[in-house]
Amino acid sequence: MNQEKSTQTPHISVAPMMDWTDRHCRFFLRLIAPNVRLYTEMVTVGALLHGDAERFLRFDESEHPVALQLGGSDADDLARCAEMGQKAGYDEINLNCGCPSDRVQSGRFGACLMREPDHVADCIEAMIKAVDIPVTVKCRIGVDDQDDQQALDEFVGRIADKGCKTFIIHARKAWLKGLSPKENRDIPPLNYERVTAVKKTFPDLEIITNGGIKTVEDIYSLLSPCKRGTLTGNKTDSRFRGKSDKAVDGVMIGREAYSNPYILAEIERKIFGNHDILGREKIAKAMIEYAKNQAARYDTPIKSITRHIIGLYHHQPGAKAWRQALSTLPHKDGAGPEVIEEALSAMKNHRKIAA
Repeated sequence: MNQEKSTQTPHISVAPMMDWTDRHCRFFLRLIAPNVRLYTEMVTVGALLHGDAERFLRFDESEHPVALQLGGSDADDLARCAEMGQKAGYDEINLNCGCPSDRVQSGRFGACLMREPDHVADCIEAMIKAVDIPVTVKCRIGVDDQDDQQALDEFVGRIADKGCKTFIIHARKAWLKGLSPKENRDIPPLNYERVTAVKKTFPDLEIITNGGIKTVEDIYSLLSPCKRGTLTGNKTDSRFRGKSDKAVDGVMIGREAYSNPYILAEIERKIFGNHDILGREKIAKAMIEYAKNQAARYDTPIKSITRHIIGLYHHQPGAKAWRQALSTLPHKDGAGPEVIEEALSAMKNHRKIAA
């Protein structure tokens, strides 16, 4: 099936993050950044085949481009779920080969699959045959003692031979024993050079790096050979088009996009050249209307939505008042969308007092 590389240059995305990048979070992030690709949190094949598939696959049309990340290791099940994702309207299906949690390992998926490149290749082949949208892989640079460039290149090469054109590589290896998932996000050292080497070995593949990216300058440094901080910051992505010397084709941002979501507005301006960006207050008010709609249609509790927008005013005057309001008010009996308006008022009052 069609496995053409993304035409977006460069590829900038927000990582799939368990318990974080649900549909409410993605709707909020899309308000900030029209051009950034969004990923679901990992959805297991068991949840789709034996659970409430409609609930797990639900998303808002505004989220496009949006990718469904699957967790599983059975080729037939993955193919069936990829087909379900395509029918639901997703733009991409991504296979998780990077999660190190014990629960995921017990199901024989996630990072432990990096030890089985031939099996992953068979899974990817089945998924590609089942759909017409891109099938991609997210992995680590290694697992446990399998931690060298040759092993990573062999993993990528075997899967690429089956037709996969895009690999998102977390630039840390995973320790499957001895470190928690949280520790696996911080303790193994970053090694972007390992990811860059993959791009050099496979120049025709789309290689995206992930891990530790917090600023636009970080993005620039990974997309080109320029040293961090030497770029002016007022160039759009046109500076990268046609350049054969860029280190990787794109970056995926994780926790920074969640704790400091308005960084995506800076990315829109400086990477995509988009200056038609909503201000924070307009975004907050849009989330009020969204929360009303979700309460009416699905009886969604307000706390399921407000937990994702606490970082909207990160490092802004009144941010503490905003956070405190959204950390307490949504948990009160009878709380509804009005708590977002109350949080805005608390923030503005704080600003007046501070002035």
